[in-house]
Amino acid sequence: MANLDTIEKTKEMSTTAKAGSAPSRAPRVAVAGVSGYAGGELARLLLRHPGMDGSAPIFLGRARETAADTATTIESIHPQLAMIGTKATHLVEPFHWDRLSEAGTEILFLALPHEQSREWAPEAIERGIRVVDLSGAWRLQDESNRAVYKLHDANPALAAKLQDEAVYGCPELHRDEIRTARLVANPGCYSTSVILALRPLVRAGIVDLDCGIICDAKSGVSGAGKAPTSKTHFMYAADNLSAYSVFGHRHTGELLEQLCLTADQIQFTPHLLPIPRGILSTIYLRLKHAMKPAEIEHLFREFYQGSPLVRLHATPQLPQIQHVVRTNFCDLGFALAEDGKRLVVVSCLDNLLKGAAGQAVQNMNVMCGWKEEEGLL
Repeated sequence: MANLDTIEKTKEMSTTAKAGSAPSRAPRVAVAGVSGYAGGELARLLLRHPGMDGSAPIFLGRARETAADTATTIESIHPQLAMIGTKATHLVEPFHWDRLSEAGTEILFLALPHEQSREWAPEAIERGIRVVDLSGAWRLQDESNRAVYKLHDANPALAAKLQDEAVYGCPELHRDEIRTARLVANPGCYSTSVILALRPLVRAGIVDLDCGIICDAKSGVSGAGKAPTSKTHFMYAADNLSAYSVFGHRHTGELLEQLCLTADQIQFTPHLLPIPRGILSTIYLRLKHAMKPAEIEHLFREFYQGSPLVRLHATPQLPQIQHVVRTNFCDLGFALAEDGKRLVVVSCLDNLLKGAAGQAVQNMNVMCGWKEEEGLL
Protein backbone atom coordinates (compact mmCIF):
# COMPACT_ATOMS: atom_id res chain seq x y z
CA MET A 1 0.00 0.00 0.00
CA ALA A 2 1.13 3.56 -0.65
CA ASN A 3 2.48 5.57 2.29
CA LEU A 4 3.34 9.21 2.94
CA ASP A 5 7.11 8.74 3.25
CA THR A 6 7.45 6.95 -0.08
CA ILE A 7 5.17 9.47 -1.79
CA GLU A 8 7.33 12.35 -0.52
CA LYS A 9 10.56 10.70 -1.71
CA THR A 10 9.26 10.11 -5.22
CA LYS A 11 7.97 13.69 -5.31
CA GLU A 12 11.47 14.98 -4.57
CA MET A 13 12.89 12.80 -7.38
CA SER A 14 10.27 14.12 -9.80
CA THR A 15 10.93 17.79 -9.08
CA THR A 16 14.64 17.42 -9.81
CA ALA A 17 13.92 16.63 -13.46
CA LYS A 18 14.44 19.46 -15.93
CA ALA A 19 11.06 20.87 -16.93
CA GLY A 20 10.21 20.24 -20.55
CA SER A 21 13.40 18.29 -21.28
CA ALA A 22 12.97 15.82 -24.12
CA PRO A 23 13.54 12.14 -23.21
CA SER A 24 16.35 10.25 -24.89
CA ARG A 25 13.97 7.39 -25.65
CA ALA A 26 10.27 6.61 -25.76
CA PRO A 27 8.67 6.35 -22.31
CA ARG A 28 7.35 2.99 -21.17
CA VAL A 29 3.59 3.45 -21.13
CA ALA A 30 0.70 1.36 -19.81
CA VAL A 31 -3.07 1.78 -20.06
CA ALA A 32 -5.46 0.41 -17.46
CA GLY A 33 -9.00 0.18 -18.75
CA VAL A 34 -9.17 -0.10 -22.53
CA SER A 35 -12.63 -1.54 -23.07
CA GLY A 36 -14.53 1.76 -23.07
CA TYR A 37 -14.92 4.34 -25.83
CA ALA A 38 -12.22 6.66 -24.46
CA GLY A 39 -9.97 3.67 -23.76
CA GLY A 40 -10.27 2.57 -27.38
CA GLU A 41 -9.35 6.01 -28.66
CA LEU A 42 -6.43 6.14 -26.24
CA ALA A 43 -5.15 2.81 -27.53
CA ARG A 44 -5.48 4.00 -31.14
CA LEU A 45 -3.55 7.20 -30.49
CA LEU A 46 -0.76 5.51 -28.56
CA LEU A 47 -0.29 2.66 -31.03
CA ARG A 48 0.26 5.19 -33.83
CA HIS A 49 2.13 7.83 -31.83
CA PRO A 50 5.50 8.60 -33.47
CA GLY A 51 7.09 9.16 -30.09
CA MET A 52 6.43 5.57 -29.05
CA ASP A 53 9.08 4.51 -31.58
CA GLY A 54 7.33 1.22 -32.34
CA SER A 55 7.08 0.30 -28.65
CA ALA A 56 3.45 -0.59 -27.99
CA PRO A 57 1.94 0.29 -24.62
CA ILE A 58 0.99 -2.41 -22.14
CA PHE A 59 -2.77 -2.83 -22.16
CA LEU A 60 -4.22 -4.03 -18.87
CA GLY A 61 -7.55 -5.35 -17.69
CA ARG A 62 -8.82 -5.22 -14.14
CA ALA A 63 -7.11 -6.35 -10.97
CA ARG A 64 -7.56 -9.93 -9.72
CA GLU A 65 -8.57 -11.26 -13.13
CA THR A 66 -6.81 -14.39 -14.34
CA ALA A 67 -5.27 -14.79 -17.77
CA ALA A 68 -7.70 -17.60 -18.56
CA ASP A 69 -10.65 -15.32 -17.86
CA THR A 70 -9.46 -12.38 -19.93
CA ALA A 71 -7.08 -13.62 -22.64
CA THR A 72 -7.98 -11.28 -25.49
CA THR A 73 -6.46 -8.62 -27.70
CA ILE A 74 -7.11 -4.93 -28.03
CA GLU A 75 -8.11 -5.53 -31.66
CA SER A 76 -10.87 -7.94 -30.64
CA ILE A 77 -12.32 -5.36 -28.26
CA HIS A 78 -11.90 -2.54 -30.76
CA PRO A 79 -11.85 -4.12 -34.27
CA GLN A 80 -11.23 -0.72 -35.87
CA LEU A 81 -7.67 -0.89 -34.54
CA ALA A 82 -6.73 -3.95 -36.59
CA MET A 83 -4.19 -3.20 -39.30
CA ILE A 84 -4.40 -4.57 -42.85
CA GLY A 85 -2.41 -7.76 -43.31
CA THR A 86 -1.39 -8.08 -39.66
CA LYS A 87 -2.52 -10.35 -36.87
CA ALA A 88 -4.13 -9.05 -33.69
CA THR A 89 -1.12 -9.24 -31.41
CA HIS A 90 -1.67 -6.56 -28.76
CA LEU A 91 -2.70 -8.61 -25.76
CA VAL A 92 -4.89 -7.18 -23.00
CA GLU A 93 -3.25 -8.57 -19.88
CA PRO A 94 -4.71 -9.01 -16.39
CA PHE A 95 -3.89 -6.05 -14.19
CA HIS A 96 -1.07 -6.64 -11.73
CA TRP A 97 1.32 -4.17 -10.14
CA ASP A 98 4.25 -6.55 -10.58
CA ARG A 99 3.65 -6.54 -14.34
CA LEU A 100 3.97 -2.76 -14.40
CA SER A 101 7.17 -2.88 -12.36
CA GLU A 102 8.72 -5.61 -14.51
CA ALA A 103 8.04 -3.56 -17.64
CA GLY A 104 9.63 -0.45 -16.13
CA THR A 105 6.42 1.52 -16.61
CA GLU A 106 6.96 5.28 -16.41
CA ILE A 107 3.53 6.66 -17.36
CA LEU A 108 0.24 4.98 -16.51
CA PHE A 109 -3.05 6.07 -18.07
CA LEU A 110 -6.04 5.26 -15.88
CA ALA A 111 -9.20 4.97 -17.99
CA LEU A 112 -11.19 3.56 -15.11
CA PRO A 113 -14.19 4.38 -12.91
CA HIS A 114 -13.59 7.24 -10.48
CA GLU A 115 -13.43 5.01 -7.40
CA GLN A 116 -10.85 2.70 -8.96
CA SER A 117 -8.63 5.58 -10.05
CA ARG A 118 -8.82 7.12 -6.59
CA GLU A 119 -7.53 3.83 -5.17
CA TRP A 120 -4.85 3.02 -7.76
CA ALA A 121 -3.21 6.41 -8.37
CA PRO A 122 -1.46 6.53 -4.95
CA GLU A 123 -0.08 3.02 -5.46
CA ALA A 124 1.26 3.93 -8.90
CA ILE A 125 2.96 7.07 -7.63
CA GLU A 126 4.53 5.17 -4.74
CA ARG A 127 6.10 2.89 -7.34
CA GLY A 128 7.57 5.87 -9.17
CA ILE A 129 5.02 5.81 -12.00
CA ARG A 130 3.54 9.08 -13.27
CA VAL A 131 -0.23 9.00 -13.73
CA VAL A 132 -2.61 10.55 -16.25
CA ASP A 133 -6.09 9.89 -14.89
CA LEU A 134 -9.05 10.18 -17.25
CA SER A 135 -11.66 9.91 -14.49
CA GLY A 136 -12.96 12.64 -12.22
CA ALA A 137 -11.20 11.23 -9.15
CA TRP A 138 -8.50 13.92 -8.84
CA ARG A 139 -9.85 16.92 -10.80
CA LEU A 140 -11.41 18.84 -7.94
CA GLN A 141 -9.58 20.51 -5.06
CA ASP A 142 -12.63 21.73 -3.17
CA GLU A 143 -14.11 18.95 -1.06
CA SER A 144 -17.65 20.24 -1.55
CA ASN A 145 -17.23 20.04 -5.34
CA ARG A 146 -15.64 16.59 -5.12
CA ALA A 147 -18.54 15.25 -3.05
CA VAL A 148 -20.53 14.60 -6.25
CA TYR A 149 -18.30 11.57 -6.93
CA LYS A 150 -18.92 10.03 -3.47
CA LEU A 151 -15.30 8.90 -3.20
CA HIS A 152 -13.95 6.99 -0.21
CA ASP A 153 -10.26 7.04 0.70
CA ALA A 154 -8.70 4.17 2.65
CA ASN A 155 -5.93 6.57 3.69
CA PRO A 156 -7.47 10.07 3.88
CA ALA A 157 -4.18 11.76 4.83
CA LEU A 158 -2.35 10.30 1.84
CA ALA A 159 -5.22 11.10 -0.52
CA ALA A 160 -5.32 14.69 0.70
CA LYS A 161 -1.57 15.05 0.13
CA LEU A 162 -1.83 13.76 -3.43
CA GLN A 163 -4.91 15.86 -4.10
CA ASP A 164 -2.94 18.96 -3.22
CA GLU A 165 -0.31 18.21 -5.86
CA ALA A 166 -2.65 16.88 -8.57
CA VAL A 167 -2.49 19.12 -11.65
CA TYR A 168 -5.60 19.86 -13.65
CA GLY A 169 -4.64 18.50 -17.07
CA CYS A 170 -5.63 21.34 -19.37
CA PRO A 171 -2.35 22.14 -21.19
CA GLU A 172 -3.64 25.47 -22.49
CA LEU A 173 -3.94 26.61 -18.86
CA HIS A 174 -1.41 24.56 -16.88
CA ARG A 175 1.31 23.30 -19.23
CA ASP A 176 4.14 24.49 -16.95
CA GLU A 177 2.81 22.47 -14.00
CA ILE A 178 2.02 19.46 -16.16
CA ARG A 179 5.64 19.14 -17.33
CA THR A 180 6.87 17.88 -13.97
CA ALA A 181 3.59 16.59 -12.49
CA ARG A 182 3.34 13.09 -11.09
CA LEU A 183 -0.46 13.10 -11.10
CA VAL A 184 -2.35 14.75 -13.95
CA ALA A 185 -6.14 14.87 -13.70
CA ASN A 186 -7.55 14.91 -17.22
CA PRO A 187 -10.46 17.41 -17.48
CA GLY A 188 -14.04 16.47 -18.22
CA CYS A 189 -15.31 16.80 -21.78
CA TYR A 190 -17.99 19.40 -21.08
CA SER A 191 -15.59 21.23 -18.78
CA THR A 192 -12.94 21.50 -21.50
CA SER A 193 -15.38 23.03 -23.97
CA VAL A 194 -16.66 25.65 -21.53
CA ILE A 195 -13.39 26.50 -19.78
CA LEU A 196 -11.50 27.07 -23.03
CA ALA A 197 -14.32 29.31 -24.24
CA LEU A 198 -14.49 31.42 -21.08
CA ARG A 199 -11.00 31.52 -19.55
CA PRO A 200 -9.60 34.33 -21.78
CA LEU A 201 -12.66 36.50 -21.14
CA VAL A 202 -12.89 35.93 -17.38
CA ARG A 203 -9.14 36.35 -16.95
CA ALA A 204 -9.27 39.69 -18.80
CA GLY A 205 -11.92 40.90 -16.35
CA ILE A 206 -14.33 42.03 -19.06
CA VAL A 207 -17.30 39.79 -18.13
CA ASP A 208 -20.14 41.31 -16.14
CA LEU A 209 -20.45 38.51 -13.60
CA ASP A 210 -23.37 40.21 -11.85
CA CYS A 211 -25.45 39.39 -14.93
CA GLY A 212 -24.41 35.75 -14.79
CA ILE A 213 -23.14 33.36 -17.47
CA ILE A 214 -25.37 30.79 -19.16
CA CYS A 215 -23.77 27.65 -20.60
CA ASP A 216 -26.04 25.58 -22.84
CA ALA A 217 -24.07 22.45 -23.75
CA LYS A 218 -24.99 19.44 -25.89
CA SER A 219 -23.14 16.15 -26.20
CA GLY A 220 -23.33 12.98 -28.25
CA VAL A 221 -24.36 9.73 -26.56
CA SER A 222 -20.80 8.39 -26.18
CA GLY A 223 -20.23 11.00 -23.47
CA ALA A 224 -22.31 8.84 -21.13
CA GLY A 225 -19.89 5.93 -21.47
CA LYS A 226 -20.14 2.46 -22.98
CA ALA A 227 -22.45 0.84 -20.45
CA PRO A 228 -26.04 1.15 -21.73
CA THR A 229 -28.66 2.87 -19.60
CA SER A 230 -32.34 3.66 -19.94
CA LYS A 231 -31.39 7.18 -21.06
CA THR A 232 -28.79 6.19 -23.68
CA HIS A 233 -30.31 3.26 -25.56
CA PHE A 234 -31.50 3.85 -29.11
CA MET A 235 -35.23 4.11 -28.42
CA TYR A 236 -34.68 6.95 -25.94
CA ALA A 237 -31.88 8.91 -27.58
CA ALA A 238 -32.81 8.66 -31.28
CA ASP A 239 -34.92 11.53 -32.67
CA ASN A 240 -34.76 13.20 -29.28
CA LEU A 241 -33.07 16.06 -27.43
CA SER A 242 -33.16 16.15 -23.64
CA ALA A 243 -31.71 18.18 -20.78
CA TYR A 244 -30.30 16.34 -17.77
CA SER A 245 -28.50 16.89 -14.45
CA VAL A 246 -29.81 20.46 -14.25
CA PHE A 247 -28.20 22.24 -11.27
CA GLY A 248 -26.24 19.10 -10.49
CA HIS A 249 -23.88 17.97 -13.24
CA ARG A 250 -20.55 16.72 -11.88
CA HIS A 251 -18.51 18.89 -14.27
CA THR A 252 -19.88 22.08 -12.72
CA GLY A 253 -17.23 22.05 -10.00
CA GLU A 254 -14.48 22.16 -12.62
CA LEU A 255 -15.98 25.31 -14.10
CA LEU A 256 -16.13 26.99 -10.70
CA GLU A 257 -12.55 26.09 -9.76
CA GLN A 258 -10.82 26.70 -13.09
CA LEU A 259 -12.69 29.92 -13.85
CA CYS A 260 -12.65 31.16 -10.24
CA LEU A 261 -16.41 31.67 -10.24
CA THR A 262 -19.15 31.09 -7.70
CA ALA A 263 -22.21 28.93 -8.28
CA ASP A 264 -24.47 31.97 -8.62
CA GLN A 265 -22.31 33.44 -11.40
CA ILE A 266 -22.64 30.58 -13.90
CA GLN A 267 -25.40 28.19 -14.91
CA PHE A 268 -24.40 25.03 -16.78
CA THR A 269 -27.06 22.82 -18.36
CA PRO A 270 -26.09 19.73 -20.40
CA HIS A 271 -28.23 18.10 -23.08
CA LEU A 272 -28.11 14.72 -24.82
CA LEU A 273 -27.87 14.86 -28.61
CA PRO A 274 -28.94 11.90 -30.78
CA ILE A 275 -25.47 11.60 -32.35
CA PRO A 276 -22.56 9.28 -31.46
CA ARG A 277 -19.96 11.90 -30.48
CA GLY A 278 -19.18 15.60 -30.30
CA ILE A 279 -19.97 18.55 -28.01
CA LEU A 280 -21.32 21.99 -28.84
CA SER A 281 -21.47 24.53 -26.01
CA THR A 282 -23.25 27.84 -26.53
CA ILE A 283 -22.34 30.37 -23.85
CA TYR A 284 -24.24 33.61 -23.21
CA LEU A 285 -22.76 36.53 -21.26
CA ARG A 286 -22.66 40.31 -20.95
CA LEU A 287 -19.54 42.46 -21.02
CA LYS A 288 -18.83 45.22 -18.51
CA HIS A 289 -18.39 47.76 -21.29
CA ALA A 290 -19.02 47.87 -25.02
CA MET A 291 -16.32 46.28 -27.17
CA LYS A 292 -15.69 45.64 -30.84
CA PRO A 293 -15.43 42.20 -32.49
CA ALA A 294 -11.77 42.84 -33.38
CA GLU A 295 -10.99 43.39 -29.70
CA ILE A 296 -12.63 40.12 -28.68
CA GLU A 297 -10.85 38.23 -31.43
CA HIS A 298 -7.49 39.74 -30.44
CA LEU A 299 -8.06 38.71 -26.84
CA PHE A 300 -8.69 35.07 -27.84
CA ARG A 301 -5.79 34.90 -30.28
CA GLU A 302 -3.36 36.39 -27.80
CA PHE A 303 -4.44 34.01 -25.04
CA TYR A 304 -4.16 30.89 -27.23
CA GLN A 305 -0.99 31.85 -29.03
CA GLY A 306 1.20 28.76 -28.80
CA SER A 307 -1.79 26.45 -28.21
CA PRO A 308 -1.89 24.40 -31.43
CA LEU A 309 -5.03 22.41 -30.59
CA VAL A 310 -7.31 25.42 -30.16
CA ARG A 311 -8.67 26.91 -33.40
CA LEU A 312 -10.41 30.27 -33.45
CA HIS A 313 -13.04 31.06 -36.07
CA ALA A 314 -13.04 34.65 -37.23
CA THR A 315 -16.43 36.25 -36.60
CA PRO A 316 -19.12 35.82 -37.88
CA GLN A 317 -18.20 32.18 -38.56
CA LEU A 318 -19.14 29.77 -35.77
CA PRO A 319 -17.85 26.24 -35.01
CA GLN A 320 -19.83 23.13 -35.85
CA ILE A 321 -19.58 19.61 -34.49
CA GLN A 322 -19.01 18.13 -37.96
CA HIS A 323 -15.74 20.08 -38.25
CA VAL A 324 -14.20 18.76 -35.01
CA VAL A 325 -15.53 15.21 -34.75
CA ARG A 326 -12.66 12.65 -34.82
CA THR A 327 -10.11 15.45 -34.40
CA ASN A 328 -8.19 16.67 -31.35
CA PHE A 329 -9.12 20.32 -31.81
CA CYS A 330 -11.33 22.60 -29.78
CA ASP A 331 -12.89 25.16 -32.11
CA LEU A 332 -14.01 28.52 -30.72
CA GLY A 333 -16.08 31.26 -32.27
CA PHE A 334 -18.22 34.17 -31.13
CA ALA A 335 -20.90 36.66 -32.10
CA LEU A 336 -21.14 40.14 -30.59
CA ALA A 337 -24.42 42.07 -30.55
CA GLU A 338 -24.63 45.53 -32.08
CA ASP A 339 -24.63 47.06 -28.61
CA GLY A 340 -21.12 45.62 -28.12
CA LYS A 341 -22.05 44.14 -24.74
CA ARG A 342 -24.03 40.95 -25.40
CA LEU A 343 -21.62 38.17 -26.36
CA VAL A 344 -22.29 34.59 -27.45
CA VAL A 345 -19.35 32.17 -27.57
CA VAL A 346 -19.61 28.78 -29.29
CA SER A 347 -17.20 25.97 -28.48
CA CYS A 348 -17.00 22.58 -30.25
CA LEU A 349 -14.88 19.49 -29.65
CA ASP A 350 -14.94 15.72 -29.88
CA ASN A 351 -15.80 14.47 -26.40
CA LEU A 352 -13.75 11.28 -26.85
CA LEU A 353 -10.62 13.07 -28.12
CA LYS A 354 -10.00 16.66 -27.01
CA GLY A 355 -12.54 15.91 -24.29
CA ALA A 356 -10.82 12.70 -23.12
CA ALA A 357 -8.20 10.48 -24.82
CA GLY A 358 -6.69 13.14 -27.10
CA GLN A 359 -6.19 15.52 -24.21
CA ALA A 360 -4.64 12.69 -22.16
CA VAL A 361 -2.07 12.12 -24.93
CA GLN A 362 -1.55 15.88 -25.17
CA ASN A 363 -0.71 15.83 -21.46
CA MET A 364 1.72 12.96 -22.01
CA ASN A 365 3.40 14.97 -24.75
CA VAL A 366 3.89 17.88 -22.37
CA MET A 367 5.22 15.55 -19.65
CA CYS A 368 7.73 14.09 -22.13
CA GLY A 369 8.89 17.45 -23.47
CA TRP A 370 7.40 16.85 -26.92
CA LYS A 371 5.23 19.11 -29.05
CA GLU A 372 1.68 19.17 -27.69
CA GLU A 373 0.24 18.13 -31.03
CA GLU A 374 2.62 15.17 -31.49
CA GLY A 375 0.61 12.17 -32.72
CA LEU A 376 -2.65 14.14 -32.60
CA LEU A 377 -2.93 15.75 -36.04
